[in-house]
Amino acid sequence: MKKIAAVIPARAGSKGIPNKNIRIINGHPMVYYSIKNALNSQYIQEVIVTTDSPEVKTIALQMGVTVRWRDERLCADDVTLDAVIADAVSSEMDLDYVVTMQPTSPTLSTDTLDKAICYAIDNDLDTLISVINAPHLSWSENNGQKVPNYKERLNRQYLPPCYMETGAFVISKRSVVTPTTRIGAKIDVFELPEDEAVDVDTFADLRSVQMLLEKQKVAIYVNGNNKRGIGHIYRALEIADEFYTKPDIIYDINQTDVSVFGSTTHNLIPVNGIAELFDRCRDEQYTIFINDILTTSIDYMIGLKTVLPKAKIVNFEDDGEGILEADLVFNALFQEKNLPQVYSGEKYYISGKTFMFYNPIVIKDKVERVFISFGGADPQNYTDRLLKIVSREEFIKYHFVVALGRAKNNVEDLMKFNEFGNIEVFYDVSNMPELMTSCDIALTSRGRTGYELAILGIPSIAMAQNKREEKHGFVSNENGFTYIGLNPPDEVIEGTLKTYLLLSKESRQQFQDIMLSHDLRGGRKRVMGLINNL
Repeated sequence: MKKIAAVIPARAGSKGIPNKNIRIINGHPMVYYSIKNALNSQYIQEVIVTTDSPEVKTIALQMGVTVRWRDERLCADDVTLDAVIADAVSSEMDLDYVVTMQPTSPTLSTDTLDKAICYAIDNDLDTLISVINAPHLSWSENNGQKVPNYKERLNRQYLPPCYMETGAFVISKRSVVTPTTRIGAKIDVFELPEDEAVDVDTFADLRSVQMLLEKQKVAIYVNGNNKRGIGHIYRALEIADEFYTKPDIIYDINQTDVSVFGSTTHNLIPVNGIAELFDRCRDEQYTIFINDILTTSIDYMIGLKTVLPKAKIVNFEDDGEGILEADLVFNALFQEKNLPQVYSGEKYYISGKTFMFYNPIVIKDKVERVFISFGGADPQNYTDRLLKIVSREEFIKYHFVVALGRAKNNVEDLMKFNEFGNIEVFYDVSNMPELMTSCDIALTSRGRTGYELAILGIPSIAMAQNKREEKHGFVSNENGFTYIGLNPPDEVIEGTLKTYLLLSKESRQQFQDIMLSHDLRGGRKRVMGLINNL
């Protein structure tokens, strides 16, 4: 077996990031990670930390490795690592290879390190240098002229390899290590995965390695259909975009058709029942698990915690007993529960990203255009009923804009109302706020769409789709809506609509003022702040 030592140079005097090598990242000082990798390697027999820092010395000794106290002459800014490494491995040491490992590369894995050592030995290399393949269109200078380093402009994936050195490791035969070099005649490079190739030179790098070392592994379990609605699906996709990783979005094929997710490029994972969900959780060991499935039970939550003992569990819109077992619960639609982990009310509503780019509407003198939408499914068929009402001659002077959701049934029948000159029916709208802000008033249900209309300050009539929606507190008279209950008769819907069509500018302005008094745009930041601080 080859005799191999790792040398970790970790001096005290970092100017760009003060105390860089001893800064705590994900619970450990940065130098800890290179020492740990060297100790865990199956090939490295001795680990030497060369330093002039008392704190680094303490850390190294606590981890049980050798410390080489660095002479002051080797600590100057212009001293190369070659001299430092040569000083750390005396001529009396019987070594075949010396591995230089810089503490500024904390995301390197032991597995990658060992593969590189094995590659160097198997190929009898004098030197092996860690690199990342980063091809880019680049330029250099020749005789004072800027010249391209390429013959043809191509997309990055078609450019030839461009290997950039990282600080993760330099593996050298002991025979080539001198005070002036660690590079021998037979040299090669070893490509690292991108997430293991970060060198900490700036504070931005420091933030990057913090996130990489935390290694969040996120899953979102969500279901939606034409009975429960698909607002849960929309919210799951919004939450997924907030993580600095690509979550698994898991859905039950018995409850959810994959088409309701639209054309997303997120990881969509189908499961066939709870048993298969738990099997996947057991295999994947997520660190954050989000439920957006309505009411959860104690049994379900205990089962989830059993297969994910280290995960933080976050539930959305859950008014079941399972909230007692959750680490965090957001119930934007329900009134507050007296539990420390439950955050209720409109402050925790997550709006769609596109709504953040639109200003509230300007209230006009008269109502001209009416927006109608009842979410993704509309199980009470409010849309159908309203289209029959507004297609009558007495409503001809008003324009009606109707948006059908992905889970709506009988879409083809409803699209036929486009034959009326004052009615526009749209299906699976990609830019909902554009349609909404073209209108003066709206009719909707008590779910996600109500919040969206409130963000845009559009006076609205609201109806509940089911008994669960009757509990939703925000879309109410006190918050600027006119709420007319669950499944009101057609004459009540028609009468309320006629009243709204004739409302004065001043009355509609009052409704808007009440709506806009609520901070619905800041919910995303509040929710993600609480999740990330778990």
